[in-house]
Amino acid sequence: MANQGAKKRKEENSRRLKNLLRFIIFSNVFYLVVRAGIFHSTFKWKHWVGFMLTFFAYVIPYQQLAMMAKPTYSESGELEDGGFDLTTDGVCGYLHDVIYITGFVQLTTIISENFWYIYLVKLKI
Repeated sequence: MANQGAKKRKEENSRRLKNLLRFIIFSNVFYLVVRAGIFHSTFKWKHWVGFMLTFFAYVIPYQQLAMMAKPTYSESGELEDGGFDLTTDGVCGYLHDVIYITGFVQLTTIISENFWYIYLVKLKI
């Protein structure tokens, strides 16, 4: 009973990371099936570059969130800390934004390549 908060945070973080991973896999598979499969005649090298850019724009924030959510255990194997709360604002919020905006950009570039400009607006380049 003493570590109920840590257990709850660990479960919430695990659920959140699982949902993010599902979102990332769905976005990548959908993009490849539709853009590279159905519209293969217009799929050029720059689309592969865009896919790799979005792939790494998913992987890096996801790995950072996974490291932040990693729970710590005592030497006896008891849960001490459930990891950082991924629902907080700040860095966690920004990393979630990057993942969701990347998904939006990736999926909408199937329709028009002009959606790449959203990265410029969000990242303020």
